[in-house]
Amino acid sequence: MKKTSVWLTTIAISTSLSAVILEMPAQAVKLSDGKVYFVQPPRLLGASTTQNSTRVWGATYYFTLNVPENAGEPLRQIMIAQQPSPDRIRFDVKDTHAFEGTRRKGTPLTLSNAVEDRATQTVTLQFDPPVAPGKTITIALSPIVNPDVGGVYLFGVTAFPLGENPYGQFLGFGRLQFYDSGRDASFLFRRNRSWR
Repeated sequence: MKKTSVWLTTIAISTSLSAVILEMPAQAVKLSDGKVYFVQPPRLLGASTTQNSTRVWGATYYFTLNVPENAGEPLRQIMIAQQPSPDRIRFDVKDTHAFEGTRRKGTPLTLSNAVEDRATQTVTLQFDPPVAPGKTITIALSPIVNPDVGGVYLFGVTAFPLGENPYGQFLGFGRLQFYDSGRDASFLFRRNRSWR
């Protein structure tokens, strides 16, 4: 009887502690070197464009991600880096914006800094205030013009938590597909016929 009582008490205490731990917010992981990590990093949900033809002006590229409830820290910064592609894409970072939700625009988010590094083909965005855990957000980048060459374009997305020494965690690749417009093909056809 005594063993059963001790066993039931142990189960009751374990259950109570588990319930308390589950209700506590996740704390960021901070290593001895001072680096701050997300407990659970944000997740890249997808990328899309409003215009998928080459050489089109006025397109917008959307990158949607989710900052999970158990992230441990708010999202402070995002880096979007174009991977080696058929053509380089330049952005008008002054026209970059972000909002809560998906492509159906929600509450605007404030960007304290938006910078393009042309040498590394990277756009860096800082949120002020940082994005709290439990939110889905979308970043809208405005290219100067869509690329001249059709094909698949990959953009690596890296997220940084709030903290003095944050560690960037790679979330994956946003994939955009661009198609050569019919004008280009007909121009080539006419030019090739004239060579005969």
